[in-house]
Amino acid sequence: MDTTHDTGARAVRLRADATASAPPLLLRPWRVEDAAGVAEAYEDPELRRWQSVTVAVRDEAEALRWVRAQNDGWRTGKRLAFAVLEARPDGSEGRLAGHVVLKAPRGPEPEVGYWTAAHARGRAVAPRALSTLTDWAFTTFPAVTRLRLLHDSRNTASCRVAEKSGYDFDAVLPALPPDIPHDGHLHVRVATGRAAV
Repeated sequence: MDTTHDTGARAVRLRADATASAPPLLLRPWRVEDAAGVAEAYEDPELRRWQSVTVAVRDEAEALRWVRAQNDGWRTGKRLAFAVLEARPDGSEGRLAGHVVLKAPRGPEPEVGYWTAAHARGRAVAPRALSTLTDWAFTTFPAVTRLRLLHDSRNTASCRVAEKSGYDFDAVLPALPPDIPHDGHLHVRVATGRAAV
């Protein structure tokens, strides 16, 4: 993992290694020009299914608002979101492959989240990006000893991503209708060599 970061300036760029069948990944804060890629990603019914409780992106205008909200998160320090892009052979940014986010990094229980664009599924995008984000979070925020990952209990793909990324299953969280209509799973990862709080 290659990291260059200055969270105050939001000049954070992370890199996840290639696999035998997939290129390296580049993680960086979202940009306005990413809105078209976000709108395209949200055309996928599977992505909309799992994101519908928290996000509704139906067109490029809503995608632009979504990107700006991610940038606001960096400004406030409450939500550090990264566009995940596949790297081209020359090392430049390729197509948008997904999203990872660290929520409330200075809070008592920071949380991670992610999604993968349909065209990039099957290339270990989410586990590689999430592992990279997790390592960065534990390095950048030394007070963080534990990260939480929440997902709908019916989303078996998210369970697999959590497990591949070292997030152990912790508990079933009961549904809270109408905002959270289904049970959820809580996964946790503890920083190596640090006591969990």
